[in-house]
Amino acid sequence: MSIWNSLLDTSLFVFHRQSDIIYLLLYVDDIIITGNNSSLLAILTCKLNSESATKDLGSLSYFLGLEATPTTDGLFISQLKYARDILMRAQLLDSKPVHTPMVVFQNLSSYGPLFSDPTLYRSLVGALQYLTITHPDIAHVINSVSQFLHSPTENHFLAIKRILRYVKGTLHFGLTFHPSAAPGALVGYSDAD
Repeated sequence: MSIWNSLLDTSLFVFHRQSDIIYLLLYVDDIIITGNNSSLLAILTCKLNSESATKDLGSLSYFLGLEATPTTDGLFISQLKYARDILMRAQLLDSKPVHTPMVVFQNLSSYGPLFSDPTLYRSLVGALQYLTITHPDIAHVINSVSQFLHSPTENHFLAIKRILRYVKGTLHFGLTFHPSAAPGALVGYSDAD
């Protein structure tokens, strides 16, 4: 059995033979294996176990801050724990949620008093960037505040706090993946202006 490395993601390996396909995603010491042939998956798992000590943790539930929950018609991916951890770090876990991540027509500028803790600002922006995996609704505003990493002002931090208050109200948001009607087809939707 030979597995080919993906050209788009060096941590993704793909095995494809006729109608059989297996995906192996490897990140440091965490591995996700999935495919459409359970006997081939068992062979691969045995081979991996014979080459190095591995432990089968069963069905996917948590991987790199992503929580995977099977549903009756697919898989729900969220980052509930990760989002809560960000809110705790910013001391906003008990904050009042808001309905939008940014004030409409708010223009951030480089002018104004500098924020006293630029390291905290950068840390929160980086954490929020990773949160966009399951919260694409905040991608635009994260891009906006990311432009001021070099010298954040107090207004920039207020914008981060608003984003975090929005996240507080959307903690249970995530992405649902449904099986495709056509085998091998990937269907995606976007509502971006």
